[in-house]
Amino acid sequence: MRRVPVWAWLTGIVTVSVVLQAWLASRMPAPFIFTDELHYQENARSLAAGSGFRVREEPYGIVSVLYPLLLAPAYALFDSLPDAYAAARTINAVLMSLAAVPAFLIARRLLPPAWSLLAAVLAVALPSLAFTGTLMSENAFYPAFLLAAWALLRALDEPTLGRQAVLLAACGAATLVWVQGLALVLAALTAPLLLRLVGERRPLRPWLPFYAVVGAGGVLVVLAQLARGTSVATLFGAYQVVGEESYDLSEVLRFLFWHVAELDLYVGVIPLAAFLLLAARVRSLEPAVQAFVAATVALTAWTLLIVATFASRFAGAIVERNMFMVAPLLLIGLLVWIDRGAPRPRALAVAAAATAAVLPALIPYERFLQLKVRSDTLMLVPLWNVQDHTGLDRLAEVTLVGGVVAALLFLLVPPRYALALPALVLAYFAVVVQPIHAGPHGMEQAAAGALYEGLTGPRDWIDRAVGDEDVGVLYTGLPHRFTVLENEFFNRSLGRVYTSGGPLEGGMPETAVHVDERTGEVKTTDGTVVRERYALTDGSVALDGEPVARDARLGLTVYRTDGPLISTTRVTGVYNDQWSGPEVDYRRLRCRGGTLRVTLEGDPGLFDERPQTVVTTSGGRRQVATVPPRQAIGMTVPLRSVAGVCRVHFRVSPTAQPGHGDPRELGTHFRAFEYRAP
Repeated sequence: MRRVPVWAWLTGIVTVSVVLQAWLASRMPAPFIFTDELHYQENARSLAAGSGFRVREEPYGIVSVLYPLLLAPAYALFDSLPDAYAAARTINAVLMSLAAVPAFLIARRLLPPAWSLLAAVLAVALPSLAFTGTLMSENAFYPAFLLAAWALLRALDEPTLGRQAVLLAACGAATLVWVQGLALVLAALTAPLLLRLVGERRPLRPWLPFYAVVGAGGVLVVLAQLARGTSVATLFGAYQVVGEESYDLSEVLRFLFWHVAELDLYVGVIPLAAFLLLAARVRSLEPAVQAFVAATVALTAWTLLIVATFASRFAGAIVERNMFMVAPLLLIGLLVWIDRGAPRPRALAVAAAATAAVLPALIPYERFLQLKVRSDTLMLVPLWNVQDHTGLDRLAEVTLVGGVVAALLFLLVPPRYALALPALVLAYFAVVVQPIHAGPHGMEQAAAGALYEGLTGPRDWIDRAVGDEDVGVLYTGLPHRFTVLENEFFNRSLGRVYTSGGPLEGGMPETAVHVDERTGEVKTTDGTVVRERYALTDGSVALDGEPVARDARLGLTVYRTDGPLISTTRVTGVYNDQWSGPEVDYRRLRCRGGTLRVTLEGDPGLFDERPQTVVTTSGGRRQVATVPPRQAIGMTVPLRSVAGVCRVHFRVSPTAQPGHGDPRELGTHFRAFEYRAP
């Protein structure tokens, strides 16, 4: 340490983290958090092209200003979207790893250099750095949050005009990354009051400029919105609806409790117990630690309250990815407690340890352990693996045992060996990284599954086929929505999206259309015929044109048309989730014969491992296929033209009702339709 400058150690920590995170990110083949990742990518692409913040070539609600700007160079440098995607995730790795710098600066105000470097290591060891593999604003918000926390600590120590200006700028920058940065502003307003309550009675007069600027700015914003006749909530961009909804206080409080409990689980129990002890003894601590405790309480409280409020109304989940950025503050608190001799007054220590031990066991895992944890609550992913062996009803016991063990270590490890406690936390993070990244329920699996549902073969297969041409998308609602979203993400040529089977989930710009039953023309709601030189659609629609590229497994085809989109096919009896009813009908106009290949797939759960029978009738000919419960099969049906129309009737047996509020009589999965001309 004496021979190597501290800045060199810190640079090394950041560099190693960048390399490691970039490698882990490269293992994820595709995005899976839709439509968030597509939204950020579309903004970055449009900024790189000089078109402002646009989505699918249209203005759309802004979810972040700075994050797409940071990604834009990747999309300016690379024409290939798969290459730009790789570059964007490298940018993520740099951003996340830079969080080590403000974490070090925060710790350095309280700790010696070596301990501050350990705080930097802990900051880049968090499991949430797995988000470097996703195009999510958390990658930029994490370092911005810690930078604002450092600026707040500086201002609390000496609230000069310069330090208040830096704090205001840091809070503003974080808010431009993500609207949740408003929690930083609220924390900055609250922390001086908390410090006055728990520490020496410092005057608030030096803070008047900060309060005046924030207050005046808030009033001006409200007046400006009123003058324009718009709601203040519109300033939230794509999150406008959040400011327009009402919230149930009791539900907010429940979610707040669950978020506190999950944060405790996230950091591994010991850091929360140590911070509770610091907070309980705050009046006896030196001013710098008092300021740290006040800032941490304010930042954590406002962050968790805002996240819990949002989750209670919109997410219905513990949204860990919106709050993990406060974890380094608790980890630094653990180091501060150890550096001050690891004091453990018996009553306070037992109370703090018991509280931290019990909280994770009070999370209702049966409610929150679902697919969303792979994007929202990463620390529940390892517990998903555990419940595969123990059962869901035993998870509370497992977490209680783990919490008690951690609490006992907190209470019993002698002060001279207390450095083992952050080492245990670091080991805890190292253990959970594997299931979060590469486990059977991890992020890599989620990304691979999303790619499998969306496309086959080269990810930019459409761009390779059409070059610089524009391609519209006609989405019928029959294939998985990822057939649109994944292809759109990896192919620059895909632009406008037309939906004939109801809107795509996510609320992004699209155009509702219908197919004229008589002519087959694809029309908008005002009767205008849609015109696209190239169009991508699924096998339930065969456009009047020349196929130029196919994804045979998913039944996707890119057509070159004469301009107007004309559908020559119609499928009835298949739901938007690809389940059929007892009967399915296929009709093709302008048909000269040929064959129809249908991909069918059974369901072992609904039909208790029994195969199904599909009987087709076409042109007076009958054909039978057996669909196994765990395998997709292809069925080829010869077509016969009658007056230019080919028809196929499918009858499926047996059928079943899934129950649980779903009254449908379901047959089998019709995964794809592919017409082949004679």
